[in-house]
Amino acid sequence: MLCRTCAATRYCGVPTRQLRRTLATLVALTVCLSSPSSLGAQDGSNAAPSDSTRRDVRPHHYWRRMAAGFATSLLAHEGAHVVTALAVGGRPSFGFSKGRPTVYSGLDAVTQPREQFLFSSMGLNVQALIDEAILDVPHQRGGAFERGVLAGGIATALFYVTIGRTASVSDVDFMARTSSLSKTEISLIYGGVAVMHAVRIHYDGHYANFFVRPAPLGERGLRIGAHVR
Repeated sequence: MLCRTCAATRYCGVPTRQLRRTLATLVALTVCLSSPSSLGAQDGSNAAPSDSTRRDVRPHHYWRRMAAGFATSLLAHEGAHVVTALAVGGRPSFGFSKGRPTVYSGLDAVTQPREQFLFSSMGLNVQALIDEAILDVPHQRGGAFERGVLAGGIATALFYVTIGRTASVSDVDFMARTSSLSKTEISLIYGGVAVMHAVRIHYDGHYANFFVRPAPLGERGLRIGAHVR
């Protein structure tokens, strides 16, 4: 989410070393949390049938953990906005734009276009970096939390390059206004990265049935529909 134009804040320099450390910490924390072993559940097809703990826990908590991963991705997006605003001398604040929770940078997009561009782009940049790390860094893949993080990154990018690109607080709109890139070029960049990640997930067996809850071990096929008790 984006920042409205506020009163100009004096720019004191960008502490890039601090910014890199903070972003690296966000990525490392998310990758660690997304490891199935840290959550005590694994929803990949290679789980051992004799593992009674995984068999019992996986079906009941799958969607809850996937939702937690999705929310973590969104929090990383907003957290990156806040950290970047502070790093470039802004005074971030929170508010609502047409009912949508929004992070405001406290920067003047006219007099500080470079700082505003960094602020506007960093949310999507961090989500793309987290997704790339999950897909590249060797670890035990396929957990529900991890799937939620990946889904959050892809969904956010696709939202901003489609119906979200023209909103009054759109990241894409502000990036286009504070750089030489057009909305179409920015959409192609971030949309292309999201599509690339989706293709990699599609061809990775650890993420089979990415958006469908698998049946418990011992049963064949998938469970689709509502469960009523």
